[in-house]
Amino acid sequence: HVQLVESGGGSVQAGGSLRLSCEASGGTYSTYRSYCMAWFRQPPGKSREGVAAIDTRGRITIANSVKGRFSIAKDNAGNTLYLQMNDLRPEDTAMYYCAAVFFRGMGPICSLNSPDDYNSWGQGTQVTVS
Repeated sequence: HVQLVESGGGSVQAGGSLRLSCEASGGTYSTYRSYCMAWFRQPPGKSREGVAAIDTRGRITIANSVKGRFSIAKDNAGNTLYLQMNDLRPEDTAMYYCAAVFFRGMGPICSLNSPDDYNSWGQGTQVTVS
């Protein structure tokens, strides 16, 4: 079972930048052939929404609300996931979660439609934009 630990959240003024990191650990990679890793966020009082995702082959899915401002990347080993957030806005204020799902075969292009598509989650890191 994979463990995900986020870091890098904080408070920033509008227009500023933050980079979130997600460290993955656990003996999952040798068992599965492919994966999706994603960032979701949950603003206060709202439901969790997908922000960006990346798969084993580096294919990226990104939400329209952050396109052009946020980017997702992973290290070559696939153990660390990043979310670079630029030009932050107050509406980006949320708890940000790292998520993952693993496939025994070649997985589909990563979805951001539902948190239920992912079965491993971190505890979250708070981002506050004022």
